[in-house]
Amino acid sequence: MLAGRAPPGAAGCGRLLAAALRPLLCGLSPCWAAGRQCRGLRVAEAAAAAAEEKAQVVKRRKRSGVPVRRYIACPRLARTVQQCLQRGAGPQPLLLEFAPGPGILTQTLLNAGIRVVALESDLAYLPNLQSLENSLDGKLKVIYGDFCRLDPLVSGTLKPPAVCSDKLFETIGVAAVPWRADVPLRIFGIMPQTLERNRLWRLLFGLYECNSIYKYGRVELNLFISEREYMVLKAKPGEMWAYQPLTVLAQIGCEIELLHMEPWSSFTTNLLSGSLAVPKSKWLPNDHLCLVRLTPQKNLFTGGLQPTNATTFIFMVKQCLAKPTSRLSDRLNSWSLDNGGELLKALEIPENAVMRDLYPEDYRRLFETLQNSSMFTETWFYDEVSESVRTINF
Repeated sequence: MLAGRAPPGAAGCGRLLAAALRPLLCGLSPCWAAGRQCRGLRVAEAAAAAAEEKAQVVKRRKRSGVPVRRYIACPRLARTVQQCLQRGAGPQPLLLEFAPGPGILTQTLLNAGIRVVALESDLAYLPNLQSLENSLDGKLKVIYGDFCRLDPLVSGTLKPPAVCSDKLFETIGVAAVPWRADVPLRIFGIMPQTLERNRLWRLLFGLYECNSIYKYGRVELNLFISEREYMVLKAKPGEMWAYQPLTVLAQIGCEIELLHMEPWSSFTTNLLSGSLAVPKSKWLPNDHLCLVRLTPQKNLFTGGLQPTNATTFIFMVKQCLAKPTSRLSDRLNSWSLDNGGELLKALEIPENAVMRDLYPEDYRRLFETLQNSSMFTETWFYDEVSESVRTINF
């Protein structure tokens, strides 16, 4: 007996004996019982650590501004999108699907007989897409790349997943065609929520300047965009919160067709928290994602508007609508046009017309008239053009 320790009583002995015999009665050793308790603790600690790590990843993603990506994971929605893409499209050229993710829509498109190129930047989804590619004997082509990092303004060799449009079109076998020819390529994708407006602006710059994908002709875009941005694209003159420079330029440059509206909840996201992360909108409705078809106008470059002066036209519209409630006559005076009244009369525009009341075609006619005016100078655009180019081409 150890010194300084009282012997256990009968009850204490019984408890000790029961604890020692319990594992033996179950066919297990006392050592296993001790290990089982420790292992249970280790499993619980590991689960807690995993949960904490997941929370930290979510926080890091939010801090680092990782774009929220949405995917089609519902077969019903995939069939709806496939039917929308085939509706009224005429001859079916090759379809480039960017950020296909799990490939639910990709498989649906292939089953419908559509030739698909999948442009995916997430390495987690590439193996499944490549496996599908290998099983289809050339009907699907998978490329590692990011459509939202197409033709970035960097010098030297591009580092994937950034993509050069020339290299991309060469790889998929699409050649340039005249502007008034048929659509050479259709593109489908879900626009990332982050910097959505900037990405739409970049596409418009490429359209008007015939750069990037539009060097190859009237490439058709089929994009899921937020309902808020769709309301801006389709706004009418006089609508206070929606009628913007983006409205005017999109309506002049493209035929805009709404193919489908779908609630945000129908899409899965890349957020580890599983949240929908729906962007808020104060003035415009934003309860859906809208599948919008943007087909460049065949007659875009007729008259005085050409790719060589399209940048000037873009910034004329931006400057006019910087103060949408100001009068056009005041803007003409700020440009030192002494014959502003005569110009408005020739364009059949009232002298008291304000910027947000002009139709998109009014802006185009104004620009073409100014181009032919001997008093017109473009020097007042240069500073604003330089600053805006740096902002748009992020």
